[in-house]
Amino acid sequence: MVARTAPLVQKSALVAQPLVIKATFLKGLPQLPSRAVKVQASASSSDVPVLAAAADEKKFLGVALFTWQKIVPLGLMFFCILFNYTILRDTKDVLVVTAPGSGAEIIPFLKTWVNLPMAIGFTVLYTKLANVLNNEQLFYTCIFPFIAFFGAFAFVLYPMQEMLHPTEWAKDLLIKMGPRFAGPIAIIRNWTYCLFYVMAELWGSVVVSVLFWGFANQITTVDEAKQFYPLFGLGANVALIFSGRAVKIFSQIRAGLPPGVDGWGMSLRGLMSMVVVGGFIIAAVFYYLNRTVVPRVQGSIPKRAKAKKEPMGVGESFAFLAKNPYIRDLAFLVVAYGISINLVEVTWKSKIKAQFPNPNDYSAFMGDFSTATGAVTFTMMIVSRWIFNKFGWGMAALITPTVLLLTGVVFFALVLFSAPLEPTLAVLGLTPLYAAVLVGAAQNIFSKSSKYSLFDPCKEMAYIPLDQETKTKGKAAIDVICNPLGKSGGALIQQFMIIGFGSLAASTPYLGLILLAVVGMWIYAAKDLDWRFAAAQEDMARAAEAELLEANDLPASDKPASA
Repeated sequence: MVARTAPLVQKSALVAQPLVIKATFLKGLPQLPSRAVKVQASASSSDVPVLAAAADEKKFLGVALFTWQKIVPLGLMFFCILFNYTILRDTKDVLVVTAPGSGAEIIPFLKTWVNLPMAIGFTVLYTKLANVLNNEQLFYTCIFPFIAFFGAFAFVLYPMQEMLHPTEWAKDLLIKMGPRFAGPIAIIRNWTYCLFYVMAELWGSVVVSVLFWGFANQITTVDEAKQFYPLFGLGANVALIFSGRAVKIFSQIRAGLPPGVDGWGMSLRGLMSMVVVGGFIIAAVFYYLNRTVVPRVQGSIPKRAKAKKEPMGVGESFAFLAKNPYIRDLAFLVVAYGISINLVEVTWKSKIKAQFPNPNDYSAFMGDFSTATGAVTFTMMIVSRWIFNKFGWGMAALITPTVLLLTGVVFFALVLFSAPLEPTLAVLGLTPLYAAVLVGAAQNIFSKSSKYSLFDPCKEMAYIPLDQETKTKGKAAIDVICNPLGKSGGALIQQFMIIGFGSLAASTPYLGLILLAVVGMWIYAAKDLDWRFAAAQEDMARAAEAELLEANDLPASDKPASA
């Protein structure tokens, strides 16, 4: 048995073995000796090893080596995931916006009528698979189809596009139906491009949000998350810079090829080859962590015998999540971000196509945009760690909606009042169109950088205090459905506005007012989630403390009064 006269546990001593609580929560709990000891959980149970952190645990930069063993591979995974996502995001926009018979107007229809149904279908499938597969099997089952598709698109689907795309049929249909149906007809006409667009969107929702952050939340503590989650993005946004440069280089290669050579096809093969290699690196790092880190994390947490629960069905899962105000707040944050960014982004992309009608120029501009996003986000990642330490979770969660609101208002103001500002812009050597492109780019850069550096870490930290079932199924419902639901909501708003007011330009003032209302509700939900997150951390601390006390079988007189 542990000696009652042992000193109180020190905060630094817990770093080596990642318990699910901070040491400061264990007030009054005697420390285990600085070696592995066995304690008897009960008279009928077998010996349960409780590993205490050694006082002389080796450290690097003040952090235990075991913590670095988790953080560095996770950072590499996030680097590769964001590298791939940047390439896919830039490529999907160029494909669908510059496709024959298409334009930026196709994006709202894609997000509403194609992306959202596929996201819902994936969530249904993911929920069913989560009930029959373990976490490692589920990860591989989800990521390998993405790797296979992106490789097949570049080397099989794109070269066969003339055989696969019903171009002549779509042209005849457009003549019969009229230009009001140009968006849906363009989706059918360029269906392989649209499938690529949706798969690229799902990569961001599935691989980034569900697979990576879900796994990271399982092997890190809240204390480690506050310290290192913002830093994950440092390496990831270096990936944004490199991937943006890669897209720009391939765009320049296409521009220098002689006539008759399909330079875009060559570019796709090169870019998708990098995506495939990045995907296999992600899977390899995940395999390594499951063989080295996961067993130690699981072994460091006392396990209690629990009654086996039948897995909830899909309908029961959504009903359960809908009744949880904590999950509802999280869901609204994701939906509000999707609506807000989409209200500005589609208008901005229409300006980009007007300024850069050539696919090479469009792709080169998007490469520069991604590089700038990576550089700004890198800086924001460094600042975000100070924000978390100085002001806490609540303030960090409020910065993204505030930034998006301010920059969005500036963009809409420039679009609305471009005529009066034309003489001033001419002095600066800018046309109203090019000024709108640059301001829209700045709006997207600052909005996305605050999302990557603050919004995403805040959202993922909020999952950590939840139980495993809520964490798994809640992430699937929120990240895979609510993210495209927010974008589709913004797309539906734009569609109704265009139909009601006749054009996107005529509806711009009303889109600005809607943006103001959505961000206001977003701020309210973030404030509500702030105190719920704090309460959940306290509940998690009490539950973990009770498990440790029970595992050590401490006499009632030795247990803290709070237990």
